Amino acid sequence: MELCTRTFTSSLLSNSFFSSNKSLLSANANTSIFKFNSLKFSSLAPHVHLFQPFIVRYNSFSSPFTVSAAASSSSVEVGTEQQDRLPAELKVTETEKIKSTVKLHVEVPPLVIEDCYKRVIAEFMKQAKIPGFRPGKKVPEDILIGYVGRQNVQKATIESILRRTLSHAMISVSGKALQDSVRIVTKFPEMEETFSLQDFFRYDVVFDIAPEIKWIPDNNAYKNLKIVVEIDSDIDAQIASEQEFRRRYKSIGALKVVTDRGLQVGDIAVLDISATTIDQDESNVKSIPSAESKGFNFDTEYGDKVLPGFLDSIIGIHRGESKSFPLVFPETWNQENLRGVHAQFNVECKELFYRDLPELDDSIADKLLPGCSTVEQVKDLLLQRCLEVEQTAREQATDNAILDQISKMVEVDIPQSLFEEQGRQLYGANLLEIQAKMKLNEQQLASLSSPKAVNQYLEHQKENITNLIKQNLAVGDIYRRENLQFATEDLVKEVENSIAEFKRQNQEYDEERVKNQVQEILEGAKVLEWLREHAEIQYITR
Repeated sequence: MELCTRTFTSSLLSNSFFSSNKSLLSANANTSIFKFNSLKFSSLAPHVHLFQPFIVRYNSFSSPFTVSAAASSSSVEVGTEQQDRLPAELKVTETEKIKSTVKLHVEVPPLVIEDCYKRVIAEFMKQAKIPGFRPGKKVPEDILIGYVGRQNVQKATIESILRRTLSHAMISVSGKALQDSVRIVTKFPEMEETFSLQDFFRYDVVFDIAPEIKWIPDNNAYKNLKIVVEIDSDIDAQIASEQEFRRRYKSIGALKVVTDRGLQVGDIAVLDISATTIDQDESNVKSIPSAESKGFNFDTEYGDKVLPGFLDSIIGIHRGESKSFPLVFPETWNQENLRGVHAQFNVECKELFYRDLPELDDSIADKLLPGCSTVEQVKDLLLQRCLEVEQTAREQATDNAILDQISKMVEVDIPQSLFEEQGRQLYGANLLEIQAKMKLNEQQLASLSSPKAVNQYLEHQKENITNLIKQNLAVGDIYRRENLQFATEDLVKEVENSIAEFKRQNQEYDEERVKNQVQEILEGAKVLEWLREHAEIQYITR
């Protein structure tokens, strides 16, 4: 039912408001504020935790055109299990750098080519079943090549060269390349065409590096922020505690059927609602599905939460009676396509109830809040809890406003690999949340995990992903510029909590990766703390 201007819960003080985070590394998308380059999904499988560490290794060359390099953090990790000693040195030259993308030209000497070729021949020798030769018996090379095919041997040799030399080629830029950004750009047919056992083998590699940040108007822009924070009146502790007290009081009253009068404020009505647009040309009149509802339970005490004029239009309606009236959706309505729309509503009252409330005295205190002996004690405890909620919400709103502002103060060229990594993290978090709520079957999960679905998300959320990356980069830059530090014991404690959480959920983890990620979160928290202390903050209640 799209009559409500905002969603409101039956209880402001639900358990979720007072639950504490047991670990910094929880499946909460908000924690990714400080992690543009940490952990990511190798696939969107349902068992993958949002921040589950895993090791990415060199891909097998099912496709020879793209190679993902292994990474222990945000940079390429050389010296992996795929790297072995080469019989000759490679020649690696940085040929160009465009913004945050670097291109390397790699030249492989004939000694390395020959060694790779011999390995390929030896492997084919072990695997090929050539008529006339017993398994494992040495086969003359020309016969083996004739059986396997010279082109297949050449392709396998090129793949062996790429697989063995890439990690060596990346040694010169160790610690610079962003995770999974390394890719070979020379086309495979071109490699085949120029391949020779006697000549150098050449290919080009590109990779992304951490982008440089430019602060506007200068590097001190973040030091004296002026922030305006809008606070929703719904989280005002005094208002919220009064509403919660009223909700609890109403909940212990009995609902009774109204028989001798029409609807008045305080009643609960069960309504069937339909709505159409108003147009002089009847052929243009259309229904408004989002404003229609069957069996809508309407608590008239929340009349200010629905379309302006709706409650006034049905005051006095009796059970079984229908009313028709026009209303206009305001220009501030949440649903954009309804703003300014003139609508004709038809409402039928199916049921009408009033609350038979008990006397409001200390005898019902324990029913209002278990353990309380007086009504005043109930009110005090509810206010205390609401103050805690208000403080948390205020701090979160402040952090969001600060992050939003600093993202607008930086210019940065975001590498595509970084954008895709952050986007996939967010999409994976959303998918896990959906899976937890809806228990998707394998077919549904496969559809939502498809490259098409992920790419659509990246396209639709491009602005949000870009802003989040800019926030992350700005936060990291401020941490370095201001030489901020956090307590070592905080790191140890949070790592222990996070590992305990992984174990509790029976999830695999890499302790070093967990430590790195917790460190990033603590650094981000330290930056926000510093920015709050040095900013001029104004709060406005809306």
